[in-house]
Amino acid sequence: MSTINPWINFNGNAEEAFTFYKSVFGGEFKKIIRFRDLASDNFPIPENELNKVMKIALPIGKHNLLIANDVPSFIGRVSENENRSKIFVSAESREEADKIFNGLSANGAIEGPIDDSPWGTYAGMLRDKYGIEWIVEFDPS
Repeated sequence: MSTINPWINFNGNAEEAFTFYKSVFGGEFKKIIRFRDLASDNFPIPENELNKVMKIALPIGKHNLLIANDVPSFIGRVSENENRSKIFVSAESREEADKIFNGLSANGAIEGPIDDSPWGTYAGMLRDKYGIEWIVEFDPS
């Protein structure tokens, strides 16, 4: 079966953001590739870009990966005020939903408090301190 894994672009703070996400979800990084790892005569990387993250992956749950990179300055900046993505987290309990929601919303903005929803789930929506939008939901059915 196919899986969907969200990939987020950052402006130089991908590793910082993923260290935060790791503190919320647990686990270990599956992969960190830096631009320095790809630098060659055929693919020169400016000195100030070498330590930026080309790819970082954090397993979440049994089958999902959260993936990101830093956008090199020669490509341009990511607009952190627009809707880059929404990441949907399906929790296995109300307690897990609360833990994830409270962890991700620290120093962020709650857009919809976590509570019982009209469609029978327990859900909330937030924008974390890195501007990423999350929906956290527990469906008891």
